Amino acid sequence: MTLSIEALDARLAERANASPEESYTAKLIARGTAKCAQKLGEEAVETVIAAMSGDREELVKEGADLVYHLLVLLRSEGVALSEVSDELDRRTAQSGLAEKAARPRD
Repeated sequence: MTLSIEALDARLAERANASPEESYTAKLIARGTAKCAQKLGEEAVETVIAAMSGDREELVKEGADLVYHLLVLLRSEGVALSEVSDELDRRTAQSGLAEKAARPRD
């Protein structure tokens, strides 16, 4: 059975409420948003490296780490996965090129 992102998020919610001595998720969240963001950045870089090296197996592993750390960062900031899903839903109501063209320019 494949683990959905919603099921993973629910599992992380449980683990976030555990003791930091018992749960890596709780430990990360206890260390604060900056640490969670740092870990996400590290995993993003490792995912890019795996992709650029053509190592499919490593890309799968690093992709899993990246998704996990994104969910941990969102949780540390009190952002629900449903909010991200709603934003993705909003964006898919139009083409990606139209959405990008509608963004304010810096």
